[in-house]
Amino acid sequence: MNYILFDDQKVRNGLLPLTFTRPVADIRFGISTMREKWERILGAETSTLTESYLRKKFPVVKGDTNILINSSVCPSENLLAQIQALGTNQALVGDVKVIAMNLSGDNLDAMDTSETTEVKLDAETICINHVWDLFAKLDITIDSDFKCITKGRKSQPVSETNKIIGDNPIFIEEGAVVEYAFLNATNGPIYIGKDAEVMESSVIRGPFALGEHSVVRAGTKIYGPTSIGPHSKVGGEISNSLIIGYSNKAHDGFIGNSVLGEWCNLGAGTNVSNLKNTYDTVRIWSHHQETFVNTGLQFCGLIMGDHSKTSINTMLNTGTVVGVSANLFGSGFPRQFVSSFSWGGFSGLKKYNLNKALQVAEIVYARRDKVFDNIEKDILRNVYNLTL
Repeated sequence: MNYILFDDQKVRNGLLPLTFTRPVADIRFGISTMREKWERILGAETSTLTESYLRKKFPVVKGDTNILINSSVCPSENLLAQIQALGTNQALVGDVKVIAMNLSGDNLDAMDTSETTEVKLDAETICINHVWDLFAKLDITIDSDFKCITKGRKSQPVSETNKIIGDNPIFIEEGAVVEYAFLNATNGPIYIGKDAEVMESSVIRGPFALGEHSVVRAGTKIYGPTSIGPHSKVGGEISNSLIIGYSNKAHDGFIGNSVLGEWCNLGAGTNVSNLKNTYDTVRIWSHHQETFVNTGLQFCGLIMGDHSKTSINTMLNTGTVVGVSANLFGSGFPRQFVSSFSWGGFSGLKKYNLNKALQVAEIVYARRDKVFDNIEKDILRNVYNLTL
């Protein structure tokens, strides 16, 4: 069977600016990405049906018969059984979205469902519906990912130099180093990925996940649920936040109830407000609706797209949304919506030179031994043109 993860357009719009540079399937939600979750339970590779300008990096693979799965929905055994039971031209439908479809290759590009028969979903699902779900539902997804990833496996020994409290499990992958840290697993599990490091005097409260080759620097304070993706460095104080990967918040400063994309860097002393002085619910900018929308949450900090950066001592207001490849600096608070390829801060913003942005991205990739190739450049060019 050929499995394809497709972008639910409404969800994709709700996950901007993160989905400017990736399909919904490659959003991290918990410990793993949505694609990793599905490939683990399917025991098969998947391809992606997404925006046209992303398809060179994320090509779709067609078969005579294809199972299309909504990549905003987390897998489960019950859900998988219903999906695999679909006949040709049948669609599994929940209350508000199509969950999966069985389509021939001829109907694939247009996702033509005009001749499909609906099958009612009979399983509970965990879904991404809004960008703030990525931190608001982290406790559930870290726990479920932890159980799947560690099932039937044995953790590396936890060094006796660490202080451990709580009854939830702690799992340390091969090559990881955790010494002289305080690990509190009272409220949820703690997962330390392959070749990751938690430096001395760090205090971590679960649920918490640290991706492979990532580093928690000395004296860091982390409040779960928090998930740090691979190849990232974190320090200072972090609460209920998600870093997709390849990003740094390596110095003192606070972020809470926030989501960072890839290739971001928060300068030393960057602080993010996650609570309004009035204690009202937080409104954040919707790229799709082009207005501020109510999250219904009292705590909401920063949503930052890929390649964006802040200088030292940057201050960001409650519910700030920063697009792709923005560069913020200077005193005072920038406005609560900073569009992609913006350069400046409180005193004003101007358009970031595209060629300079590409040069910086190439340098940053090289620091992680990765190549910023023409496909990556074309994606940023397309995002740039979308924000003109």
